[in-house]
Amino acid sequence: MTCDHTIDKAAQLCATGLNEQAQSLSLNEQTHCSSLNEQVHYPPKATNALVQSTCAYCGVGCGVDITINGEQATSLTGSPEHPANFGRLCVKGTHLLDTVDITNRLLVPEIAGEQVSWDTAISKVAGEFNKIIKQHGPDSVAFYVSGQLLTEDYYVANKLMKGYIGSANIDTNSRLCMSSAVSAYKRAFGEDVVPCDYQDLEHTDLIVLIGSNAAWTHPVLFQRMQRAKQINPACQLVVVDPRRTATAESAEQHLAINPGTDAALYNGLLNFLAEHEALDKAYINDNTQGFDEALAEASHWDMAKVSQFCGVSQAQLQDFYQLFLRSKKAISMYSMGINQSTSGVDKCHAIINVHLATGKIASLGSGPFSITGQPNAMGGREVGGLANQLAAHMDIENPAHRDLVQTFWQSPHIPTEQGAKAVDMIEQMQSGKIKAVWVMATNPLVSLPDHNQVAKAFEQCEFVVVSDCVADNDTLAYADVKLPATPWLEKNGTVTNSERRISRQRGALAPAGQAKHDWQIMSLVAQKMGFSGFDYQHPYQVFTEFAALSGYQNAGDSKRVFDMSGLARLTLAEYEQLQPVQWPIKGPIKAGVQKSARVFADGQFATVSGKAKFFAVTPQLPQQKVSKAYSLVLNSGRYRDQWHTMTRTGAASALTQHLAKPYIAVNPQDAIKLGLTEHQIAHVQSQTGELFVPVQVTDTVNFGECFMPIHWNGQFSSNATVSTLYNAVVDPISGQPELKHTGIAIEKANFAQYLDCYFAEDIAADTPYWLKAKQEHCWHYQLATSEEQPMTIAKLQKLFPFQGEWLSFNDEDNQLSHVICLQNGALKCVAYFANQAFNEAKKWVDSLFGQDSLSFAEVQALLSKTAPASADESRNVCSCFNVSEASIREAVMSGTDSVAALGKSLKCGSNCGSCKPELQAIINDCQSNLIDIKEVASA
Repeated sequence: MTCDHTIDKAAQLCATGLNEQAQSLSLNEQTHCSSLNEQVHYPPKATNALVQSTCAYCGVGCGVDITINGEQATSLTGSPEHPANFGRLCVKGTHLLDTVDITNRLLVPEIAGEQVSWDTAISKVAGEFNKIIKQHGPDSVAFYVSGQLLTEDYYVANKLMKGYIGSANIDTNSRLCMSSAVSAYKRAFGEDVVPCDYQDLEHTDLIVLIGSNAAWTHPVLFQRMQRAKQINPACQLVVVDPRRTATAESAEQHLAINPGTDAALYNGLLNFLAEHEALDKAYINDNTQGFDEALAEASHWDMAKVSQFCGVSQAQLQDFYQLFLRSKKAISMYSMGINQSTSGVDKCHAIINVHLATGKIASLGSGPFSITGQPNAMGGREVGGLANQLAAHMDIENPAHRDLVQTFWQSPHIPTEQGAKAVDMIEQMQSGKIKAVWVMATNPLVSLPDHNQVAKAFEQCEFVVVSDCVADNDTLAYADVKLPATPWLEKNGTVTNSERRISRQRGALAPAGQAKHDWQIMSLVAQKMGFSGFDYQHPYQVFTEFAALSGYQNAGDSKRVFDMSGLARLTLAEYEQLQPVQWPIKGPIKAGVQKSARVFADGQFATVSGKAKFFAVTPQLPQQKVSKAYSLVLNSGRYRDQWHTMTRTGAASALTQHLAKPYIAVNPQDAIKLGLTEHQIAHVQSQTGELFVPVQVTDTVNFGECFMPIHWNGQFSSNATVSTLYNAVVDPISGQPELKHTGIAIEKANFAQYLDCYFAEDIAADTPYWLKAKQEHCWHYQLATSEEQPMTIAKLQKLFPFQGEWLSFNDEDNQLSHVICLQNGALKCVAYFANQAFNEAKKWVDSLFGQDSLSFAEVQALLSKTAPASADESRNVCSCFNVSEASIREAVMSGTDSVAALGKSLKCGSNCGSCKPELQAIINDCQSNLIDIKEVASA
């Protein structure tokens, strides 16, 4: 009770500006609050205990209900009352528990590959950082953090680096996701504030999705859009994307613009609206500045020029522009397709310009809405996780803000200029300026552009620390020190979603092994480095301190929109029970109330003048251009059932049934020209690197354009990391890399032999080309080798580490063709020699690995590669309910003629809905076939 009172009193003092006294309490008296350590909440070991938490994936921020029995999480569903999802979950969220176990967990600290105690590891990290800082200054060290961290983790990292080490060299993988949107919001509104809510989707007339395949990347949010259209049939959806995505299939209009030309599209829209007297002149005059300059630039972009530049017809532009003009309310929702560009800030601002000019902003149903890709990208923005920010939306380059933060923290240092952004960090590691780096909860060897240079930078860096929950990934391979951190199911704190809504991330299980929370690890290192102010015993203390900072001296010229000081006085019990709440939160909230908070509704913005700023945007083409040698454009993005670098999703067999392997999507005309066929392995090259990846021939990409998913890494493929192909060029303002456009060349890859394999356990592949995917009962591997000598059983036994009875089948030319290995009757290995095109895994083969022993008939079937007559080998279309394409086609041919009807009969499309566009495509194809059959019959 004393501890609660002490921290609560500290928060009150901070909130009222009595910072010196507050710091005395919050930093000194907290040392006497060790009893809080015993109050860290974990569910009781009871039957059907329910823990409410937040999903670990995208920035939608869905609430989840986790059922705990003893020390096991046994089921997970969407939280019906959470305002982000109201019970809905996407396929990844639905299968979260399939990804949570101790397989590949880092459970004990390691130095140079040897397990050590926490004391030893903390001493090593603190000692090396202190030594390097003493010799080379604070800018010789850096933190690279992640949108996977909780706000409490993020806050401690930012406080340690900027307030105590005294450098701004802390950046986050969110730099790759939404930093261009951040910069544009700050330039336009004076502060990084998203002016929209999810409820706007239910109250708008028009949704424009730009550079976002939301049906796959934010499925729950996309289902809200679809439902809004059902409620209001007049509501229209327009998709702006070079690819015909699942989202585009559901739209009333799809503008397949040339890659990178989005700013011209919106400049043309602004010009069109001005010509047709469709601007809100009163709003412009009363609430904005810089309009004349912005319109002057946009006036150069008439319909003909936009049509030529963007590669869409004037008729399509006319339809879109008229639709925006007629719509009283409109939302422009954008994501990585806009942000990941060398002119991403300007693209975002071109969108903002249109909303300011029409007054379709900061009101129910209207606004420019940037949606984030990670569960706590917004929380990272709040605490200053980017290298050009201070905590609580304050700026490093503002002396008053620096003084305010340093005074509140009572810290010895505060940087006076921004630090190294993500790509800069790599350059400075390679040059030797940064000599120590601490990576937390992210895998930059896969996500950062120009993989080969990133690898060189980590190789050359003197001291690399990695905090992670996994024992092995591309980045951990370079770690001098590995620190075991808690994963999603064990973490305890808060996250903030794309609509500024704070939700509790509650630890459902106690930390496994010796894992610690990230804020704990950093606090221990800070104390070992000799810093005070890090005596936290519970994330509640971190949260209320941060909430107090957000309201500290938040008035007058220093007034900021971001303010959650209403939560600074929470008791521990109130923090534990905190319900989702949207900032700004200036005053206390009632228990259980899910607050919504509209921003900028009064027309007052966070700029010095109080007015929003237009910006004259001159559209720019991508810097990574095609050439004679690299004549195809590569685009990249997310895949429906996978996530980031597959740390979680790659371990869930349910998430590999729709697509188990990376691919490069190639237009049919390009495929014919290049001699490429479906599933064939292609050799892909750019100016920065090369990779090998299967081909997907599809007209969803335009002629001359290709697409690859971003997820595959060194744990799941030999060489399919798409960042290898991108150069490290960035937006000059935001520092965000251009990860949507580069020139590539493709040719057929030539290997001597190909093997399609199934293994009872994961193995270390040692062939020039390999690819693996988790199945329900086994691992499926596809291998290719340059070895021209025929493969023998003896060679396979050296290649695959299985002991048992090896059986083989030779083809008509007496070549080894089908091989299996049995151990005490159980299946351990199946190897089929393949041609150059690999197919998807065979479900019937996988099912045999789930048996204790095989019958003679099953052995014969394996050796002859003969599937049972009842086997359904078609791919799964609906991963939520494992519904195959064959069963869907059978239902449609039997008369089930709508997506809704399929949902009732087979359940497909009835959960996250991300398969609905594919279901409709199958219906259309089947109905077309029925018409053809009827015409043939009548003839």
